[in-house]
Formats: sequence, C-alpha cells, structure tokens
Amino acid sequence: MSDLRSFHGPNAGYVLDQFERFQRDPQSVDAGWRSFFQEFNDTPDAVNPPVAAPASESAVPNEKAIAAHRLAQVIRSRGHTASRLDPLGSDPEADPSLSPEYFQLTEADLARLPSSVVRTTGHVAGRTRTALEAIQLLREIYSGTIGYEFGHVINQEERRWLRDHIESRESVQPMSPAEKKAALDRLSQVDGFEKYLHKTYFGQKRFSIEGTDALVPIIDEIIRSAAKEGTRTVFVGMAHRGRLNVLTHVLGKPYGLILGAFQGAAKKGSGSLAPDDFTGDVKYHMGWDGVHEGTVPEVRVLLAPNPSHLEFVNPVVMGMSRAVQDDTSVPGGQPPRNERLSLPILVHGDAAFPGQGVVAETLNFSGLEGYRVGGTIHIIANNQVGFTTNPSNSRSTRYASDLAKGFEIPIIHVNADDLEACYQAARIATAYREQFGKDFLIDLVGYRRWGHNEGDEPLFTQPLMYEVIRTHPTAREVWGQKLVAEGVVTEAEVEASLQRVFDHLDEVRAGLNSEEKASASPAEESSRDSGIAPVQTSVSAETLREYNDLLLRWPAEFVVNQRLGKQLERRAEALGPEGGIDWGHAETLAFASLLSEGVPVRLTGQDVERGTFSHRHQVLIDSRTGEKMSPLQLLPTSHASFEIHNSPLTEMGVVGFEYGYTVMDPSVLVLWEAQFGDFANGAQVIIDQFISAAEVKWHQTSGLVLLLPHGYEGQGPEHSSARLERYLQLAAQGNLRVANCTTSAQYYHLLRRQAMTLGRTARPLVVMSPKSLLRHPMAASKLEDLAEGRFQPVIGDRDVAGREGEITRLVLCTGKVYVDLMAGDARQLNVAVARVEELYPFPADELRAEIESYPALREIVWVQEEPKNMGAWTFMAPRLQELVDSRLTVRYEGRPFRASPAEGYSDKHTAEQGRIVRAAWEGAPQPVRQRQPRRA
Repeated sequence: MSDLRSFHGPNAGYVLDQFERFQRDPQSVDAGWRSFFQEFNDTPDAVNPPVAAPASESAVPNEKAIAAHRLAQVIRSRGHTASRLDPLGSDPEADPSLSPEYFQLTEADLARLPSSVVRTTGHVAGRTRTALEAIQLLREIYSGTIGYEFGHVINQEERRWLRDHIESRESVQPMSPAEKKAALDRLSQVDGFEKYLHKTYFGQKRFSIEGTDALVPIIDEIIRSAAKEGTRTVFVGMAHRGRLNVLTHVLGKPYGLILGAFQGAAKKGSGSLAPDDFTGDVKYHMGWDGVHEGTVPEVRVLLAPNPSHLEFVNPVVMGMSRAVQDDTSVPGGQPPRNERLSLPILVHGDAAFPGQGVVAETLNFSGLEGYRVGGTIHIIANNQVGFTTNPSNSRSTRYASDLAKGFEIPIIHVNADDLEACYQAARIATAYREQFGKDFLIDLVGYRRWGHNEGDEPLFTQPLMYEVIRTHPTAREVWGQKLVAEGVVTEAEVEASLQRVFDHLDEVRAGLNSEEKASASPAEESSRDSGIAPVQTSVSAETLREYNDLLLRWPAEFVVNQRLGKQLERRAEALGPEGGIDWGHAETLAFASLLSEGVPVRLTGQDVERGTFSHRHQVLIDSRTGEKMSPLQLLPTSHASFEIHNSPLTEMGVVGFEYGYTVMDPSVLVLWEAQFGDFANGAQVIIDQFISAAEVKWHQTSGLVLLLPHGYEGQGPEHSSARLERYLQLAAQGNLRVANCTTSAQYYHLLRRQAMTLGRTARPLVVMSPKSLLRHPMAASKLEDLAEGRFQPVIGDRDVAGREGEITRLVLCTGKVYVDLMAGDARQLNVAVARVEELYPFPADELRAEIESYPALREIVWVQEEPKNMGAWTFMAPRLQELVDSRLTVRYEGRPFRASPAEGYSDKHTAEQGRIVRAAWEGAPQPVRQRQPRRA
C-alpha cells in the first residue's frame, strides 16, 4: 500500500472499492483503511491513498480523480525538487513523479476534472476551476523559486498550519513602490559596502556576503516580524562569511569602526582589562550589541563573537537567549520563562551545517525543557561550495539542510536572487515560530562571488562555476532591473542608490584617524594573574542548621526510596559534634545559603540530579508515583530559582549553552558537571576558544563553574584524569580559577566565593571534583568548618605545629593524593605535607609563607598521581623555583612520562600508587642546621 504505483493495475480495483465504501459510510471499512483515508487529508505525501471525492465529482471517473489528487499531493511533498533555486541557473533534478504522465494523466484529463479533486484546503480550489488550473497553481506555489519541505513534521496540526499558510499565500505581501525603492537602497548598502571594501582594501580578508546578499533583508524582515509579536532582543550567531555586512547593516556598527579595523587601528582595553591585557581578535570574529534601525518597538540585536570554528557559537547563542527569557528572581524550580522576549537566529554554512557535530547536538536539545528557547530560526547561507570542496564531497544528502529533517524542523529552500521570495520565507519562518515555539530553517541558496577569502583563486578548483559567477549580476542589479522593467525606478536611479553608499563611505574614511597604532604588549605577565582578594563566605551555624532541617522536611505524602531516605536522614546527625558533612551535603548547604541570599543557581550535566556517583540526590523520586521533588526548590527561605537538569549525552553543546547563559545573566551561579572529568575534552573548542580566552579577545566575561571528577582509583585511562594540565596551560592574565579541594568545607566556601564574585569580576571556575573522596571520612567536615573562616588556597600541615624547626622536607600536593599520603603509616617526623587547594591564580604569598615557616627546610617535593607530563608539575615547577633560594631543591615524585594518563590494570595501579606514596616519605634529609626565618 505504501508504493504509489500499487494503486495502478491489479490493485486499483480493490482500492477504489474500499474508497467508494468509505465515501458512503466510513464505518463500513475496517479501521486500517478508515484511518488511512482519513489521514490522507492531513499528510502532504504522495504515498498515501486519496481522500474521498466530493459529491459533485460523481460523474468523474474515479481513477482519473484519484490520479489527479495524487499528482497534487506529489507536488506538495516533492515540488521542491523542481524548484528553480540556483541563481546561477543550473537545472533542478526534479522527481519523476511530478509529471502527469507518471500517473497516466494528460492535460486534457486534468482540464475535464474540477479543481476540487486536488483539494486538501479550499485555498487552491477556491481560486481555480479545473484540476489543470489547480495543478498549475500548485506548481507555481511549490516549484517556483521557493521549495517547501514539511512532510517529515509528525505533528498533524503543524502540517495543516504550514500547508494552509503556504497555499493561502498569506506571507506573500505585495510591495508598494516606496517599499520596493527602500529594498533597492538596502541592497545597495549591502552591495556597495562590499564593493567599497574590495576596491579600497584590495586583498584584505573580509569574507564577503556577495552571492547571498539577501541574508541582510531576510534578517531585517525576521526582526520586524518578531518585534510585532513582542520580541525585544534578538541574538545572532554566525561564522565569518558576511559577518561585517550584518554587523554594520543589521546591528548598526558604525562604518568608521569597521574601516578603522581595515586600517589597523587597535581597540583599547575596557571594563576590567588594561589596554595591554586586551589582545583582541580579527574584525570578522568580533561581536556587537546594537539596535535594529527603524523597527518599532525598538529591538536590541546582539551578534555573538565567534572564533573560526564556524558552528560552535550555536549553543552559546541559545544559552544567551534562554538567560533573557528566564525570570530567576522567582523562588522555586524552573524559573518562569517568556519565550517571546528573545529570538535566536543562527546563520550556518552549507558545508558546516551537515559537517560539524555541534549542529546536531544543538538541534537535539532545542526541544528539551532545560534548554528550549521557543524556537530558533536557522538560515543556511548556501554558497554551494565549502572552501574548495563541492557538495558531492562534503555531504551524503541532497540538501545541506537535510540534517534538520531528523528533528522535524520545517524547511524552506529559496533562491537568493529572488528578494520577494526571501521576504516570504522570512515571514513564514517567524509566523511558524510564533505559532508553535519551534525551530524553522531557511536554506538561502546563493553563491560566493570570490574565493573562500578575497585572496583565494576559485578558478583553480571550481572553474566552471566561477565562469558563470564572473558574468552573473549581483542581487542589487537583479532587483534593480526588475524595478526598471516595472517602471518603479529608472536605471539612473538604480546607479544613484549605489553611488550614495560610496559617497558616504568616502566621507567616513576621510574622517578616520589613521595615525593610531597598536602598542606592543609588555613581556612580563599580566597583573591580572594575582590572586583573589579574601571573601567572607561563612554562614552562622544556627542558620545552617535551619537550612538543614528545612531540607529534610518533605511533603508527608511523598515516599522516598527507603535506603536513600536513611542515607539522607544521616545529614541531620552530620551537623553534630562528630561532624561528617560529606561533599554532597556541603554542596546542598552552599546552594541553600545562596538561594536564601537571592543568588539563583542552575546546575546541568549528565545525571546531575542524582549525581554520577550517587552523592547528590538534589531531585528525589516518589517510589509510588514516580513524581519528582527537589527539596531546594521547596526551601521556604529561598529568594531565587534553583534549576537542575539532567543534560543530553553531549558535552560540546551543553557547555556552550551554559557558557552563553552566564554571559547574558552574570547574576546566576551556573554549574556544569561532567560525568567523568576527562569527558570535558568533548567540549574542548568551547573551553579553548570561549571559556578561557573570551575576555581578552572580546571583552566577554563568564562565571561558569566546571565540575570535573578527577582522581586515580584504578578505573583506567578514561576515568582517572580530568586533564588538569590542560586548564593550567590555558591559565593566564587572570582568566580562570582552577581548584582541587580536599575537604567538603573547602568546596562549600569555594562555591560561595564564586557566587559572591559574579559580575564584573567573574571568572570561570574549574574544579577537579572528587570521586572516592565524596564520602571519605578524611574529606568530611564539621559544622564549624562551614560556619567559620573562608576558602584557603593553601592548607598547611597542622600536625607539625611546634616542630617546624625539625622539618627538612615539605611535600606539596593537590587533591585526592593528599588522602593517600596521610592514610598509611609511612609518615616521617621530619616531613611536612601542605595542600595547594587553588592552583590558579597561583597562591604565591600563601606558599611563600608556608615555605618560610620551616627554618631547617632543605627540599620541596611536588607529589602528584598524574604522569610527569600531565597534572600540575609543569605548571608548579617554575613558579616554585621562583619562590625559593638556591639552597632549596625542588623535585618531583609521581608517575613518569606517559602517553596514557593511567594504568588499565588494577594491580599495576595499586603498585604505582604505593610507590608514589612511599617515595614521598622516604629518604628525607636530616636537619643539619637551622636557618632563620625570613621576614615577611
């Protein structure tokens, strides 16, 4: 039944018999046929059977009526294959079933049939008399310079809406002469700007928009349409192609700033950055925050900065948009969200959209409660080539947009040289997003007038294509010729429109101060490398007891898993004199205190509701009903939202989203937890290009917290190391905070300190969080540890108090290896052990004070679990050497150089771990003389 051709030949009689019975009485056919016939009206797919013909067709041969109906459905579903989408004039590869002959029909047959036989809506039948006229109208709608794909959308209501909206031509709004002239001026701005740059700064890279000029009018129309529905902020994410044009014409970045960048003017530091701390970025990576000119009511438009990594800005933009929509001041769980407040627009490349996995990651979470933004409008700026690679080598699908079908996103393909069709596509996209709060995609099919950049020679790799492009008119010229033919303007007026752009740019350039030159950066490290000023993070014991009691009061009807309930009830005892506040408990108290102080918290990641290691349990499940409940969301003292979501199985997309969220709302403490720390390398582009470098490149700050489980416990190469060395290698100019705590109290104070430094002084915080220490007695804390003091970057050896003069070796370490060192019986009396809890900013003052407290000290040993080429050693060694005089030796104990982080066999792990611990203690030199402590 699913094959179109099955309704011809021997099967036709049986199908028609069932169809006629259905016409007379739908209940007379079995449920399968009844459902089949009923669904046909709502599915724009030719493979389904026909709807019943109206009574007026009783004299029409049923076979011809059914065939005509099926032809109409094929046009609706596959007409896009015959659409004239290529501005360069290549012939479309039309589906053979679009021909009447495929259904054994002639034009004469169609002319004898009434138009009602093809109807699934009244829009086509109401404007035509015969089936032939109806088919011709459908071809005009579905196979013109626009192609529609929405048969893959499962929701029936959405399909009906799309079909009705398309066939009613509601989005085809005739333009007045004044509007046509305004469109000419807009295209003249787009085209003239590129021509001017090409001539004035010949050979400089700008990644021209030429060939997809209509991108700017499309974004204009989307913004205008969205503004009418209440959108007040639009976020745009795009790569470098056409970026300068969008910056100046959509966001209003002054021509002078862009021309100045071509002339080498350096941007000065601002905000918390000194001039020499701001290193900047190339002009076609920079962002801008502007207002869309002429839109009423006013719409703020932000173009997110983006590195050369093309699509990786996508989740960042979605996170930024979500942050604007959430009202995190409302206590409880999911904050109230107004999805009309903001709109994300993502501009993709035709090679990058199917090619880069972050696209699929972002599309995948677009409908999830923790990440949805009410729909993103996607635009593929389709150059029909990727750098030098043809589509046949860059994707396995017909269209660059086909990936979107898997996420049920409606698609419009449109010829970039048909401006009116482009406006129509923009209106449909915005209307659909407004109606259903879902994503929509416009495939803007154009070309690239120059090579990948303006210094490339495309004739080397696409000679035939570029012979056509060389003589092809620009979009402005195509539109101008159309207006001249209509009598709207003269050829002189078309040229005058372009000349006005050139004249204005000449005036701007003449006023530029080209004498400003970039200054060299000093050789020494930035002053921003200095540590963080002490922050008071304690909360009174009485208040913490109150939070703890409230968090253990669950609704009477809520039934918690019996074993878990007992585990959580022990938290009441942990605040007693014996202590025992474990990691998850301390985190909960930190969150409770922040929420009560009005600081919103958002926590996401794989399995974070329970915690990978079953340590958190911030979301409880009723054992009888399966309903969820979060005690923190019910906390009566809370003055802000607590949002927690198990994320999809992705790192890149989710980390990018959370980063974008923190950029737009720095008042929220946002945390992302990796399932295991080394899984964060799946988000390496976001970490390298955004989290660690955005402030010095783009003045973009973030307070995102990365929780990366780390520690060597014999779990193998992929579950041991969070790659601490990579974050320390990235650390410079005060860009990060990197910590590796050994107690739950330290983690508590660290979280509170991070929340208290959000805003202008915010920095991303990377935490090497524990696994085996989550419930380890040595990592547990007492109530007074939380209620008093603050985070300590370095913790000295309290066990040697009064014996400082006997210490000849100082062992320095960070994180879980400290517990291994102290758990055995190998301790030597002349060895002290200190913990570096915060590695960056480097705690020079605290370490210097610790070192100078031991007058007989002869050596410092850095001990780590990681191999010598990993972990903190290469970061710590030169810095420690700067702190000590020549009489002190600084040396290493740990695993030797390794290609893999850890052993895959438990016996080898145990042996190596034991060797490291013994080496740290054994062979310490005896005191030979005492040195006088240095004065501070």
